[in-house]
Parts: sequence; C-alpha cells; structure tokens
Amino acid sequence: MSFKIERILLREIRMPLLHPFETSFGRTTERRIVVVEVIADGVSGWGEVTAGENPFYNEEWTESAWLILRDYAGPRIRGECLESAAEVSGLLKHVRGHRMACGGLEAAVWDLEARLKGLPLYRLIGGVHKQIPCGVSIGIQSSIPALLEKIEHELASGYQRIKIKIKPGWDVEVVREVRRRFPQIPLMVDANSAYTLADAEHLRRLDEFSLMMIEQPLAHDDIVDHATLQSRLQTPICLDECIRSGRHAEQAIRLGACRIINIKLGRVGGFSEARRVHDVAQAAGVPVWCGGMLEAGIGRAHNVALSTLPNFRLPGDVSASRRYWARDIIQPPVEVSPQGIITVSEAPGFGYELDRDFMRSLTVREEAVG
Repeated sequence: MSFKIERILLREIRMPLLHPFETSFGRTTERRIVVVEVIADGVSGWGEVTAGENPFYNEEWTESAWLILRDYAGPRIRGECLESAAEVSGLLKHVRGHRMACGGLEAAVWDLEARLKGLPLYRLIGGVHKQIPCGVSIGIQSSIPALLEKIEHELASGYQRIKIKIKPGWDVEVVREVRRRFPQIPLMVDANSAYTLADAEHLRRLDEFSLMMIEQPLAHDDIVDHATLQSRLQTPICLDECIRSGRHAEQAIRLGACRIINIKLGRVGGFSEARRVHDVAQAAGVPVWCGGMLEAGIGRAHNVALSTLPNFRLPGDVSASRRYWARDIIQPPVEVSPQGIITVSEAPGFGYELDRDFMRSLTVREEAVG
C-alpha cells in the first residue's frame, strides 16, 4: 500500500529533568525536544529528534534541527507518495550530516506506516525480541558516596547493567570504589570522547576492574586511534559517536577499533541506517546495544522497537520514564519490571498513546512544513 505525506508539523517541547544529568561535556537540567508529526490519510506518525540543546555530543542541536527539518528535510518528503518508510533515507540523501534531524523525521514515517498497516513498529522493522533487558546510565555525581548510593538504588530497581560516566579526574579511583562496593555487577564506563591516545596507559588501568566495555574514550569522529587503543587494552571498546553509518561500522570492525557498537537511532539517521549498522555488526559477530539521549516518551518508545532486532544482545540504556520525568508525554509511561525488563507492546505504531493535552502544555512553538 502506498501513502502520501500530506502534512508535516514541528513542535518544540520543553521538559525539566527530575535530576540534572552530567557528562564529560556538560550538565543538562531541561530538555528542548523537537517532535515531528507526519500525516497521511488522517493518520499521524510521530518522531522525536534526539539532538541536545547545544552542539556538544555532536554537531547538531535543537535550533539546527528545527531549521533543517523546516527548510530542507521536511520539504523533500512532503507531498511524496511512498510505498515504504525505507524510501525516506534516499529522499534525504542530499542533506549532508544532520542525521538527528533527518532521523526524527524518518522515524515518524516508520511510525506512520506501522499505524496505517495496523502493525506494531517493532514488527515492521524486523524485530524479534518480545522483552528488552535494561541497563541504566548514571551521570557524573557530586561525590563517590552519592554515586554509590545512586547505583544501589538502580540495582534495587532491577536494572541489569550499570553504566557510569567518566572524565579525567573522575575515572580510575571512582571505578575502583564502585568495584569495591559492587564486585560482581555488570559494569561499564562511558567517556564521551574525553580522552586522547596519549592517555592510553592511564586508560589501561581500567583493565583490572573487569568492565563490560569502555564507551567512546577518544574523539567523537575518530576510528583509527580507537583501533590503536583497543590493541593496548584488554577491556572491549564500544564505539558510539563515531559510528554514523553502516560504512563506519564496517570500517571500525575491519580496523579492530571496537568489539561492541552502541546504536543510537538519531545518531545514524533513523531506522534504515540503524538496521544497516545492525546487520554489519551481526555479520561480523559484534554485539550491539541501544544507547539513550535523554529521550521523552516518543524517542524512548522508538528505542524499545529498535532494541527488538536480533543482534541487540546486551542491556541498553532504554530505562523507565520515571527515571527522568515527573510525567512523560506517552501513556502509559515506559516501565521496567523488577527484573529489569521492558515488555514490548503489540499496539500499532510505537506502541503507546500520546498524551496530546500534556504535550500541548509543554509546547513552546509549532510550525507546519511548507
């Protein structure tokens, strides 16, 4: 069945986090999120742009995403008749970069197609898992005791893996204390590109802690130096920021730059490219997992769908809505069982109802494309 993209609406919503979230590049207290609605035959599909408020994780941010969607990406698909959402990435191929903006739009079209066909989104993209194992990402805390208390709380909530953010000055001794308190838990660290290859010997000190992985220790756009670093470490490197396409994944694996890949839907530009990264990694025997970007409910639900693909073999950062928001924009909110599991919804589309009234109360601007 074909469908025509009749309208595209952009909304910016602002949502305060329950708790500040700190990484090596900054501290976030409120999210400014661009929500994309695409309409065909009276049915709406929904996407969420995962770009941050500032160009610190990568080159994109909220304002750049709005302009790209309004002036470039949106006009390229508005009015198009599609057989499948898989066609969107081809229509956007001349927009260089700006994968998070394009990915939010592309995800909305996948959601739209699933709703038009009466299918859960995860089935449309080829997902197989009915339950998603969940880990948590814990930002840099004010002190080591505060971090240990936070980890204790998350373990009591059932989460199967703990990830802690690190940076120079908050790394080896912090991990040592965590391991002393929790010697057996699945534990990983995420540097968000805070180090250089000159820090290789320092990072090698992390090998003694039996970590699942070190995520993106070097530059956000680097693969080659990661290969050199991986050759010096026992701990697996997981690449995040620098894997933006299936081609990047193939290059990183061929060079030996990583043993694990984090797939973020926005970072790679949507479901089509995410599946390509997944397939490249699966063919090479490299496991993948789903990373998070402090998403609200729409993006969180898309992450659940993505995590159902067969090579998602490690607990991801897809955690409960209540870890971040006093109230989410979907109903029911994403919930995690006491065993650290999300059960995948069989409802059409991304699987949750949108709380339109609440989203309207959070909206600070709205604009139609074209």
